[in-house]
Amino acid sequence: MTLIIAEAGVNHNGDEKLAFELVNAAHKAGADIVKFQTFKAKNLVTNQAAQADYQVANTGKQESQLAMLSRLELSWAAHHALIKHCNSLGIEFLSTAFDSESLAFLVNDLGLKRLKLPSGELTNAPLVLEHARTGCDIIVSTGMATLSDIEAALGVIAFGYTADKDETPSLEAFERAYASPEGQRALKDKVVILHCTTEYPAPVNEINLRVMDTLRQAFDLPAGYSDHSQGITIPVAAVARGAVVIEKHFTLDNTMDGPDHKASLEPDELEAMVKAIRDVELALGGCVKSPTVSELKNKSVARKSLVANGDIQRGETFDESNLLIKRPGNGMSPYLYWSLLGKKAERSYQNGDLIGE
Repeated sequence: MTLIIAEAGVNHNGDEKLAFELVNAAHKAGADIVKFQTFKAKNLVTNQAAQADYQVANTGKQESQLAMLSRLELSWAAHHALIKHCNSLGIEFLSTAFDSESLAFLVNDLGLKRLKLPSGELTNAPLVLEHARTGCDIIVSTGMATLSDIEAALGVIAFGYTADKDETPSLEAFERAYASPEGQRALKDKVVILHCTTEYPAPVNEINLRVMDTLRQAFDLPAGYSDHSQGITIPVAAVARGAVVIEKHFTLDNTMDGPDHKASLEPDELEAMVKAIRDVELALGGCVKSPTVSELKNKSVARKSLVANGDIQRGETFDESNLLIKRPGNGMSPYLYWSLLGKKAERSYQNGDLIGE
């Protein structure tokens, strides 16, 4: 089954109560995972770092990233309370770490066994290495990336999984780890790659879902999709194209103030997306083309048989004038039409009788 990640992100606006409500909404919608973002704003951005255009548009105010992100932090205590609540509901808690301090907290204090490496950190080799050295499974998002960016990051991850702690990191060491059988096995065991278009909302004509095929072929790893488009059409289509993970932003109300609310699903939309994905999974089914159980009862109704066109006497020759093909389909197959022409009837038939009965 597709792993569905409901991305709460920072849509709690720094309010622990809203964060709890987001967990409840993700659980009610049927998501497998609810994901937040863990960071210390002072560790993440400088005083001079500007907002992205979409952040200005969505918040309606021009300020530094530091000012904006400082309002969106959740305390360590809130994280502990949230993971406890997730465990009580049976939904997995996940959070993206944007700095070393936050990563250590998620792994050492909260005990996470699965991590999400965000697109913006893909080229942050030291932080990528820290993720891999935890030994956790890693979901790697690839927004804004080239294939060479991704391969470089996978080399760092392979090194982190397989190298001795005292081995010095280097470009050459990363390349050797990526090329090694041990490195490739570790990647296949522990890494999923997500295609992503890093814009909020992402233009439909820049989604390029076929890139998932490219990622699978290039790296021989399972591929999924992190969606920033509006609505649920694109993530559902991604599942039909084989996405093993879907990540989608959601909010309690997309009219709320904040950088990500406007590009997020509301709870009823999230629930509709989960249901649509599960329906698509069922519809994908198997690869063997054969009549299904429900089809079998309709074969005789929908298909046709050879029938008598008028009365035919025993010994009379079958020809094009006294044979027709009509429903139902539980008589002689129309495939036998040509072999029957010129043969004599072994019994008499009335008009409309199935031949052979």
